[in-house]
Amino acid sequence: MPRPSLNDLTAFVAVATHRSFRRAADEIGMAPSTLSHAMRALEERMGVRLLNRTTRSVSPTEAGFRLLDRLQPALVSLDEALDSVAGFRGNVAGTVRINAPRLAAGFLVREILPQMAERHPDVTVDIVVEGQLIDIVSCGFDAGLRLFESIPKDMTTVPLGRPLAFVCVASPTYLDRFGEPETPDELQRHHCIGHRMPSGKLYRWEFERAGQELVIGTNGPVVLDDEELMVDAAIKGLGITYVADWAAELALSDGRLRKVLAEWMHAPEEVAIYYPGHRTVPPALRAFLDVVKELRRK
Repeated sequence: MPRPSLNDLTAFVAVATHRSFRRAADEIGMAPSTLSHAMRALEERMGVRLLNRTTRSVSPTEAGFRLLDRLQPALVSLDEALDSVAGFRGNVAGTVRINAPRLAAGFLVREILPQMAERHPDVTVDIVVEGQLIDIVSCGFDAGLRLFESIPKDMTTVPLGRPLAFVCVASPTYLDRFGEPETPDELQRHHCIGHRMPSGKLYRWEFERAGQELVIGTNGPVVLDDEELMVDAAIKGLGITYVADWAAELALSDGRLRKVLAEWMHAPEEVAIYYPGHRTVPPALRAFLDVVKELRRK
């Protein structure tokens, strides 16, 4: 059997991953009809059907899934091998487009970008703040940054090395005046600063203790869609708020806020950079990931 070309195998991985000839064609810069013909030629060359096609969808066959499982790590290893000699070509240059929520974007600016600017001055890191989880490939991003559990399973991940936890916080002034809740149910008699999600819905506060889980709808004088503003509102004594600890850490450290219901909070969650592993990783993105990995080890 003639050996398929690397281009054909890469194209198959794109189609099998996206389950769409159109999205795969956009990624690899090929017309959908040309890509479809290339996949039929690949199947004929290999003597096995790799894709199930209908007028509206495409999905791997059992043989296609088996080939996809073996090809994805192989292509990643090939990309890494090629990138390992990139340094011999001179300075890494290019643009890395990253999609991230506001708090995570702030972490990148404070912790990652100074190292990138020092080591790779010819790389531009273009960060777009986005509250909703989007398809980074179809939207033209090289990578995204999210909680690990919300990252699509077909993506390659690089843990950021700093978990994120959620905390309930209030100012000492507020707690002195209204008292401290001992259980989540007691929040019903407190002023709570609401969080409006990107979807427009109000976030319901989630708690867990000894296997018991509670989801609480809250009421209060203020509803905001930005966690840093929620922290500011809590500092001003407007009520209790429920935010990521990254947003509240400075105010907690200097005493402007105090944690409440700490024993009811969920365990910290891992945050990770993610990117499509079946694609060739550009040198600029590889340089960015290397900085993330090095800082994680410190």
